[in-house]
Amino acid sequence: MRILILGAGKMGTFFADVLSFQHEVAVFDTNPQSLRFIYHTYRFTTVEEIKQFAPELVLNAVTLNHTLDAFRLVMPLLPKDCILSDITSVKTGMKEFYEQSGFRYVSSHPMFGPTFANLSNLSNESAIIIKEGDHLGRIFFKDLYQQLNLRIFEYTFEEHDETVAYSLSIPFVSTFVFAAVMKHQDAPGTTFKKHLAIAHGVLNEDDYLLREILFNPRTQHQVENIRKELKELLEIIEQKDESGMKQYLEKIRKNVL
Repeated sequence: MRILILGAGKMGTFFADVLSFQHEVAVFDTNPQSLRFIYHTYRFTTVEEIKQFAPELVLNAVTLNHTLDAFRLVMPLLPKDCILSDITSVKTGMKEFYEQSGFRYVSSHPMFGPTFANLSNLSNESAIIIKEGDHLGRIFFKDLYQQLNLRIFEYTFEEHDETVAYSLSIPFVSTFVFAAVMKHQDAPGTTFKKHLAIAHGVLNEDDYLLREILFNPRTQHQVENIRKELKELLEIIEQKDESGMKQYLEKIRKNVL
């Protein structure tokens, strides 16, 4: 299959490397410097090259805030039977865009990022494939993710964003709170260092991605739950309530153990 990848960032280059040994792959990026270390693929910097390549599938891997603009740039150059695909972590507006595009489409979300994941061993990672969209496109990504040993989940667009609001907004907000009150320590403990490493990773994410996840309408409820739990914990601490602390620890252990 001829596959065009939009964007030579971390995920774009990852997918180029994964796909290039079984497919004819081209990577398009307007910044030639971003294409320096991409191998086994065509490297495009102009839209004219895309038309000549005539891709059968477009994998959009640009940053979230540029996803739709990137699609709109290349759509006039694509064959009518080309399948559009994205890997965005927030799907708000994607279904409407696809349905109005006139193209076949498939949407998925690799639930891992280059910041934390061991890209050479993804057996403990997951991916979501959106149920809506082109049947053959879904089969393509299902086969790909199975080859990567990912755990695969299938959700609708709506279900995906609900899941992301829970699985990303809670750790993101918890990390923000940690970073907001932390100070550098000369002799940090093991737990502190682990939290600090997580904070470094999260805060190195694209600002637009962080905003989109936190501004997701479903995120507010999750943040309110955090505030509720902090209020309860603070009351236990203020009262030095040993019985209350024991019950609280038992409650939260059931959630994670």
